Amino acid sequence: MPTLSEDLAFRGLIHQMTDSELPKRLDQPGLTVYAGFDPSADSLHVGNLLQLCTLRRFQEAGHRPISLAGGGTGMIGDPGGKEDERQLLDLETIEGHLESIRPQLGQFLDLENDRTLLLNNVDWLSRISVLEFLRDVGKHFTVNQMVAKESVKTRFERPDQGISYTEFSYMLLQAYDFLRLHFDHGCNLQIGGSDQWGNITVGVDLIRKVCGDEVWGLTTPLILKPDGTKYGKTETGTVWLDPARTSPFTMYQFFVNTPDEQVCELLRYLTFLSHDEIEALDAEMAEHPQRRAAQKALARSVVALVHGEAEVTKCEEASEALFGEEIAGLSEEMLLAVTEDAPTTAIPRDEILGGLTLVDVLERTGLAKSKGEAKRTIDQGGAYLNNVRQTDAGRTLGPADLLHNRYVVVRKGRREVHVVRAA
Repeated sequence: MPTLSEDLAFRGLIHQMTDSELPKRLDQPGLTVYAGFDPSADSLHVGNLLQLCTLRRFQEAGHRPISLAGGGTGMIGDPGGKEDERQLLDLETIEGHLESIRPQLGQFLDLENDRTLLLNNVDWLSRISVLEFLRDVGKHFTVNQMVAKESVKTRFERPDQGISYTEFSYMLLQAYDFLRLHFDHGCNLQIGGSDQWGNITVGVDLIRKVCGDEVWGLTTPLILKPDGTKYGKTETGTVWLDPARTSPFTMYQFFVNTPDEQVCELLRYLTFLSHDEIEALDAEMAEHPQRRAAQKALARSVVALVHGEAEVTKCEEASEALFGEEIAGLSEEMLLAVTEDAPTTAIPRDEILGGLTLVDVLERTGLAKSKGEAKRTIDQGGAYLNNVRQTDAGRTLGPADLLHNRYVVVRKGRREVHVVRAA
């Protein structure tokens, strides 16, 4: 069985560390390690999964994890990775977000004993005065040091945007978090994404200057999309952990559609599959990429981790139904989930049941540009009604075609899906 440092290295999870000897310390149980999470939305997202999984890896290796919700720092906003100032949120909004994400922070860790902590930095940041903060924290850092940090420097390089004093101070607030966790809970390691490196090193320096204790920092790579952008909640196409915002099926399909060049990396980052299992999937991916075995394993693992095994079964059944002939057996909830990304056209019910032909439907939905093209599609076997291939160009719709008495799923070829809704 690999040690924690061996596992992190295999998975590519060690991006930067404050001490080259840190891997040896990771293999000795007893560290208290924390990661912070931003409450700027009412749900965490797949970009947060890497840190949640990493905390769990530490816990399984015998270390004590702390999930820190940024109720205080969330009122300021981390400038890291942002070209513009963040929109400031009021306290009521942040508190509402915290209530929503607290269960998500806890579900990835074993909370059966008191060694796992879920904390909120508003508990101490709201109690320290400006004078105390400037005297006890600010005096330890020069402006020169702070300006040199990447998160600040990139904003200085854009004089049209710049950076407010508020966001400029963020790194000191995060450093104070580390100091408080060190004093109050013996925390001696902070982890975060590579964009947190500057903030983490400031915290390590603050503890050294205040009390002379040795603590460490470790960053993991960022999860990036193929276009190089972060998996973040301010980007398009966010996949949320809250099933009310992103259905389990949508999450499943998101990972099933992972590009070949990225899937092996995500298997390491976001799953607890063994090294042997991952290497076998690497080989399968290289030899038979068309089977998408690695993508399916990734989707199964992530959905099971976030939503449970029962949802995995539903997602797999729905995925099969989406391109099979069993779509009529799906519940209304699952039918809407599997067709969530499909365009929808509303047609009056009386019109649908009054002799509307499949040719008309293909044209009305835009799946065919003309009735002539619609007829050719049907003649060539490329038209499907509720996933059943249609060969009669004169076919009309009837009550039996309305799934849940309301929907008709029309498909052209393998991938062009359209939903007709009875209005």
